[in-house]
Amino acid sequence: MAEKTYQAGVKDYAQTYWTPDYQPADTDILACFKVTPQQGVPREEAAAAVAAESSTGTWTTVWTDLLTDLDYYKGRAYRIEEVPGDAESFYAFIAYPIDLFEEGSVVNVLTSLVGNVFGFKALRTLRLEDIRFPIAYVMTCGGPPNGIQVERDKLNKYGRGLLGCTIKPKLGLSAKNYGRAVYECLRGGLDFTKDDENVNSQPFMRWRDRFGFVAEAIDKAQTETGERKGHYCNVTAPTPEEMYKRAEFAKELGMPIIMHDFLTAGFCANTGLANWCRNNGMLLHIHRAMHAVIDRHPKHGMHFRVLAKCLRLSGGDHLHSGTVVGKLEGDRRATLGWIDIMRERAQEEDRSKGIFFDQQWGAMPGLFPVASGGIHVWHMPALVSIFGDDAVFQFGGGTLGHPWGNAAGAAANRVALESCVEGRNAGRDLEREGGDVLRQAAKSSPELAIAMETWKEIKFEFDTVDKLDVA
Repeated sequence: MAEKTYQAGVKDYAQTYWTPDYQPADTDILACFKVTPQQGVPREEAAAAVAAESSTGTWTTVWTDLLTDLDYYKGRAYRIEEVPGDAESFYAFIAYPIDLFEEGSVVNVLTSLVGNVFGFKALRTLRLEDIRFPIAYVMTCGGPPNGIQVERDKLNKYGRGLLGCTIKPKLGLSAKNYGRAVYECLRGGLDFTKDDENVNSQPFMRWRDRFGFVAEAIDKAQTETGERKGHYCNVTAPTPEEMYKRAEFAKELGMPIIMHDFLTAGFCANTGLANWCRNNGMLLHIHRAMHAVIDRHPKHGMHFRVLAKCLRLSGGDHLHSGTVVGKLEGDRRATLGWIDIMRERAQEEDRSKGIFFDQQWGAMPGLFPVASGGIHVWHMPALVSIFGDDAVFQFGGGTLGHPWGNAAGAAANRVALESCVEGRNAGRDLEREGGDVLRQAAKSSPELAIAMETWKEIKFEFDTVDKLDVA
């Protein structure tokens, strides 16, 4: 008989919080955790401990339990499943009554579900794999300020993905030189340019100066091209008050879109900014800086699909999603799963994409996934095949690294995108024939031809760390 894990006086969680006969209610928030217990801790006890510590439980019996309807308010561990290919971990499914959470508060949901329980000694590791938000809770949240269709109408851009570029080097440029780089990219054919995630208001380029020069660049590029252009002005700031000041100035300049680092700034600031954008007619681009600290370890933290769901509820019109083919981590099937989470009105459970629950979004609009990180023109066929049209293809070095300059790099991106869309619409298989499509387009685009020659040997072929748990 294994030595008892818990000392005398410590509550037996399984007695109260392990309820295998429970049928989750339509209004319950459901969570799937990947649990790795300490040696000697039974699975039912570990699952029940997660349910308890993330809802109403504590380490011992307290007399104030008698002052509440504990049987209603408690979280319930209602199912345990094997993790394919992993003998030491298991999936624990937990149901939480909706009344445990403040309406419209992603902050409160995450404080409960991934709060103290992740430091619980009886667990070696713990990962939140997925959440099901009931439609009753979804409708208390604001969601994307605009959504995909409204953004397309504002920008008058249809029938293809949107093209962007992150200005490089990300740090060190003066505000005037930064504006020059923005202008060259936009006049060359891009729809957007972008502040990088760590461009805020440093001594070499204060935010107000950057916004001003960027606004001049946008006006000049729009006049020359006849197209609507934008730049993601990063309004992330040390305080919410400063964040709103920067957002208001971007609005005064006539900017169509601003940007926020939603994880480093926090969900409270993000939801407030999303509400401000909705009320002021501004688009909101969301960068996921810090996400891999939380989501990359396959056994501890939160999966990115959870972060994507929480961001959709909190609010954003774009969200960086990874690229599958670029320099950043991203399993293809898993990426397809969270692209669906961002864009679709509903998802069905699909373990092949890592989706554990059916999810309804009701009237809440979807948002654009942003493919960004180490991509260039040779990746375009795969990007169009993976993401389709409702996405932003966000280049950095793949625009600015063009031997003929930023405008030529932007032109190469635009020709590559439009040729791939045309080829796909004509029935070409981009996964197999994409190279031929690009080579044909390059015959009439010297900018694309030089880009293809420049990056023909550049690949990022590394093993994926966070793979789906599929047998």
